[in-house]
Amino acid sequence: MDVNTIEILKECSSGCKMAIDSIEQVKEYVHDEKLNRLLVSYNEQHEKLLEKIRKLLAQYGKDDEDPSMMAEWCAKMKIEMKMTMHPDDHQIAKLMMDGCNMGIQSVSEYVNKYPDASPEAQDVAKELIKAEEDFMVEMKEFV
Repeated sequence: MDVNTIEILKECSSGCKMAIDSIEQVKEYVHDEKLNRLLVSYNEQHEKLLEKIRKLLAQYGKDDEDPSMMAEWCAKMKIEMKMTMHPDDHQIAKLMMDGCNMGIQSVSEYVNKYPDASPEAQDVAKELIKAEEDFMVEMKEFV
């Protein structure tokens, strides 16, 4: 069994779930229609990546990974606190950019840590990193 491949895929799964949860959490605060369309688009992109990751994990007889309870709780609390104080599109964009940055760092660390993981796992990790980078760039307009 390719342990390194599974580790990368689980980290990607966790990252996708964090992104989806964060996007869902801020959607009720969105005012700008363009921002709303971007959030919907990137949410769909993360859901498609998550499905691809689940299929790859299933090939190894593994399930996808949930984010740690602490990471999930901290993210939810940060979003709630910031959106309570400043419920606007500017704040949403900043939160999304912060999340993208954390995702890029986390998945990149796993890609670098496990260079001998399967090409499919490396590819999906790089696809997730690219999606996060693109999402961050698109959020700049709203900061």
